[in-house]
Amino acid sequence: MTKLNSEGFDLDAAGQADGEVIFEIGGGTTVVPREETSPSPVSDTTSTQLEQAEKWKAVGNEEFKSKNYLEAYDMYTKAIEICPCPISAEDILRQRDEFDEIEREKARSRMEEETRRPKPKTESKGENNKEEDSKDKSNKSERAQGIATFNLEPQENGEKLAIFLNNRAATLIQLERFDEAIKDSDVAILLNPRYTKAYLRRSSAYEKTERTEEALNDAKRALELEPSNATIRKLVSRLQKIEDERLKKLKVRTFLDFGVMFVTGLANTEKLMSSLGKIFKNTSDFFVFFAIIIFFRRRQWQS
Repeated sequence: MTKLNSEGFDLDAAGQADGEVIFEIGGGTTVVPREETSPSPVSDTTSTQLEQAEKWKAVGNEEFKSKNYLEAYDMYTKAIEICPCPISAEDILRQRDEFDEIEREKARSRMEEETRRPKPKTESKGENNKEEDSKDKSNKSERAQGIATFNLEPQENGEKLAIFLNNRAATLIQLERFDEAIKDSDVAILLNPRYTKAYLRRSSAYEKTERTEEALNDAKRALELEPSNATIRKLVSRLQKIEDERLKKLKVRTFLDFGVMFVTGLANTEKLMSSLGKIFKNTSDFFVFFAIIIFFRRRQWQS
């Protein structure tokens, strides 16, 4: 066997070379330069995407603290877009809207069916009556349950996405884009139904648009999640006062509007009773209203 050695090769040059050295037969050497490895872009792995999303969120938080709300909005949007959640906010809202439309259609169909169905005769007895009774009980049960609400199945990294959306909702409120803030909060709540801050964020957006009933409901839900939170308790108390005042003004306006219509004979009695039943939950208020109407009617008849 031939014995190999380094005699005849330029070892000094090979030792100084930056790369892979290939010793050639005859004494020469060839150096293959090492390839420069540049930093790899963000990989598609879940952990790396989450890390990048958290970085965008952190930048957004700094911009928000500095009151750079447009910049903060952009940073939170980037965090939302890169967050590795299997479903997007847009798809969640689309699914919810489709579900709600189907439920409304079911409710309309039930109402139409009840309207068309003849009332069973009380004196007749038999199997037909039993079937009618079971149908009535079923319909009453459905009415008691009301329209079903859309619930989203738990999503991978859904709670992280909810945080990014809720932060963006905060910037949207500062930018006075309240309807968009409500949508972001909607999705955050669907992703994490126990996310207290999302209810408070949406409550704030509702209040800004003078939807105090919805704002109060969200604040109450937040208090249910954190019953020992004094700040939330104060918020509920404040919103309750605002809502009570709104209802009082609504009752006064309804007294005047329906009173004039009733006195002048323009109101449909059945429609009037239905509307009043929704507005006047307090029976005493209801009878006071009709006492006023009767008074005006008598004045009209006497004149």
